Amino acid sequence: MDNFHTALDVVRGLRSDGPIICARPERAQIAAAWFLDNFPGQVLYAVKANPALWALDAVYQAGIRHFDVASEPEIALISGRFPDAKLAFMHPVKSRRAIRRAYFDFGVRSFVLDCGEELEKILAETGNARDLELIVRLRVANDGANLPLTDKFGAGPETAPELLRAARRVAARLGISFHVGSQMMRPGAYRMAMVEASRLIARAGVTVDVVDVGGGFPAIYPGQTPPPMRDYVQSIASAFEDMMVHNNAELWCEPGRALVADSASVLARVEMRKGDKLYLNDGAYGNLFDAAHCKWLYPTRLHRARGAASRNLAAFGFYGPTCDSMDVMPGPFFLPEDAREGDFVEIGMLGAYGEAMATRFNGFGDSETVMVRDQPFASMFGTDVNPLRAPRRSGAPE
Repeated sequence: MDNFHTALDVVRGLRSDGPIICARPERAQIAAAWFLDNFPGQVLYAVKANPALWALDAVYQAGIRHFDVASEPEIALISGRFPDAKLAFMHPVKSRRAIRRAYFDFGVRSFVLDCGEELEKILAETGNARDLELIVRLRVANDGANLPLTDKFGAGPETAPELLRAARRVAARLGISFHVGSQMMRPGAYRMAMVEASRLIARAGVTVDVVDVGGGFPAIYPGQTPPPMRDYVQSIASAFEDMMVHNNAELWCEPGRALVADSASVLARVEMRKGDKLYLNDGAYGNLFDAAHCKWLYPTRLHRARGAASRNLAAFGFYGPTCDSMDVMPGPFFLPEDAREGDFVEIGMLGAYGEAMATRFNGFGDSETVMVRDQPFASMFGTDVNPLRAPRRSGAPE
């Protein structure tokens, strides 16, 4: 993989007809090291955020040994690359084959569920195994999340107590999990969710071995500046102390976006300008899914191989390379007013849910990846954490 000092060096030195991912793996190492040093429990990397090998290797080198996986291919990927990793199958609805292969072929013992039917599937496909770690996902409020996740998964108060009791009867270890929503802007949301979970645990009358607060930890985007990450950890730690669980219960989290968002940007070439419309070689079916479908704003800057661009900025919308009229990123994105064909737009904070969301629709979507050593657009984490310190040993949380 080619290495460059800055994204501008990439523009001047690399000839590519498609988008170029500028990877900064040391940023993922710094973020992962911060979580390992500051979160008072076990840290699982949510693989779906970015399964690129450079990103996986970065968090592993920082000390991550636990992974949140959601499919058979993710299980095979992590098992093959990191034989000592512990995997938690955190998708609440799994195929029978995936459950069976996870248990028998890859040694997975942690499974999430949110209904009785899924519990029955897990038991049937593992041969009524007695060494299961069953995690019941609860539905909690998502107020304060920029991407709420309440509609698809999670047992509500009407079904959760009985499901917890049923899982407790057959589990070697029982846990609860929830998701407060993606890009959560309010640290107190975790406390509120943990209070809700405590009430359901009390109603069920069960002992719980694991409390998994899920993901939702934020990154910085235009118009979205979250509180310090330490506030989130302090809110969770304080709430955990008040939960109705035994002293030896484990606390888990599943950061994805927070670990890798600032670790990559994308260089997209301007193929055409029509007024305030810039037609790029990347778009909704490539690395810019969220910019199109969620109207997400990303930080941008313009790079020109030769000559200087105007210092005056103008608002632009982006149009992707496919023939689909939905391939539009409305923005607005502010760039030099003289942006033109042949310029490159660097779009930042795409280490999470960038390349991971890309398709090959219309023959587009392939990206080339290079390493760069410059700083990201923004970060929730400083540079005072040593990403190359000795990894934490796998096992119980420290």
